Amino acid sequence: QVRLVESGGGLVQAGGSLRLSCAASGIILRDYAMNWYRQAPGKQRELVATLISSGGTNYADFVKGRFTISRDNAKNTVYLQMNALKPEDTAVYYCTNSLYWGQGTQVTVSS
Repeated sequence: QVRLVESGGGLVQAGGSLRLSCAASGIILRDYAMNWYRQAPGKQRELVATLISSGGTNYADFVKGRFTISRDNAKNTVYLQMNALKPEDTAVYYCTNSLYWGQGTQVTVSS
């Protein structure tokens, strides 16, 4: 059974940092391109960052220079380091390999 489990969300003040984790079981994350999406209330889900299996990364313009996606193969976990957080980053964050999705983790940034 494939599971993706996000963690690390929470409440943080603007300018603060959080690191989200996406732990996988049933699949080997390094075999897939992994994505972080987010969905704010009343808005469509949007792509935040992508990490391809070779290690290349891509970021949405609204997080470039602030967020970093990475992977720990030994832990079979993908991370999203989020720095300089803004209130508009408030959303539920999801990890996915496009076949499977986690349940999401809430990030709330207060002004």
